[in-house]
Amino acid sequence: MRKPPWIRARIPTGENYEKIRSLVRQKRLHTVCAEALCPNLGECWERGAATFLILGGICTRDCRFCGVQSGKPEPPMPEEAEEIADAVSILDLKHVVITSVTRDDLPDGGAALFARTIRAIRQRSPGCRIETLVPDFRGNMDSVAAILDAGPDIFGHNMETVRRLYPLVRPQAGYLRSLKVLRNAKELLPAVTVKSGIMAGLGESKEEILEVMKDLIESGCRVLTIGQYLSPSRSHFPVSRYYSPNEFDELKMIGIDLGFGWVEAGPLVRSSYHADEQARLAERGAMRADKPTWNA
Repeated sequence: MRKPPWIRARIPTGENYEKIRSLVRQKRLHTVCAEALCPNLGECWERGAATFLILGGICTRDCRFCGVQSGKPEPPMPEEAEEIADAVSILDLKHVVITSVTRDDLPDGGAALFARTIRAIRQRSPGCRIETLVPDFRGNMDSVAAILDAGPDIFGHNMETVRRLYPLVRPQAGYLRSLKVLRNAKELLPAVTVKSGIMAGLGESKEEILEVMKDLIESGCRVLTIGQYLSPSRSHFPVSRYYSPNEFDELKMIGIDLGFGWVEAGPLVRSSYHADEQARLAERGAMRADKPTWNA
């Protein structure tokens, strides 16, 4: 399908962009910005924001929507946590997002490295807000607990799509399993902000999006991102349709009315897009978001 005029990515350029690119290469780090072909790479790097991808750049799963390379990954780098903490300090980040590929080959799914990275950043940059975006760990709640024990400020796990499309889009994941990860996070660490994200344009209906929103509210999630699905290649899951900016505005208002502290919705919105601003806006709406407005 031909992309509509509102789907336009910024060409990567600028002093901050070059600084982050150089630092990532120097320290042999990965970013989801580059690995997942994010359309906001140029804008985010230029404003001094990046999402670090730990545990390598190769995923053990092969989700049909994702541009990250799938295959047999190498063992984790022992020094990765300290290198990321050093990069956060050099860049003087006030908000950092740590995510990873899915590592079903590791007993804990990589949770120990998440925790070590959080603690290393806390030590080097105590004033930095830390957001984690984690896989489902195959439902291993001990892995979820290990990350929460390190004390992230925001705990994110993306639903990605509606329940009906999971077998087609995320065959190695599970809708109820992902909800359980989010629910357990809130139960284990009530002070943490729980966040999730979904894509629009995979063939879902508005009613199905509403179902996901309600399930997320019930699970304790208070920050939601909704963005347009863009197929990474012809071999990936096809785009069903492109949502207009007005439709994203409508979804945003529906989510706010349901009780989310903040909903970031738009054609190029991704989980970490303006994550620092999302966190601030969510904090303002936290009191209201603790009392969902729809009748469960």
